[in-house]
Amino acid sequence: MVRLLRDIAYVRSGDKGDICSVGVMAKSPADYPSLLRTVTPEAIKALYGTHVKGPVQVYRLDNIEAVNVVMNHALGGGATRTLRLDQTGKALGSAILRLPIREGNEGACC
Repeated sequence: MVRLLRDIAYVRSGDKGDICSVGVMAKSPADYPSLLRTVTPEAIKALYGTHVKGPVQVYRLDNIEAVNVVMNHALGGGATRTLRLDQTGKALGSAILRLPIREGNEGACC
């Protein structure tokens, strides 16, 4: 059975203009290495496809076992300009939890 990020993490999202920021927090310190392997700019771009038109950065927050994902040009121009139903990125944050967990030692963010 494939484990998903939702099995090991919580999310909280926000927006500023056309930038969506998503905090992804490990449910336990033991889950943090798996979170780091799973949440990479490449994985985020692949998950969202054309919804995220700009670069993606993933910043480690080791002191709280979390990462901050910043997606540029991800909200269709921002809350006052977009025609998307989710103009503030709440659904984008929830969708990250669908990422399959990368097991083992292959690649890690940041």
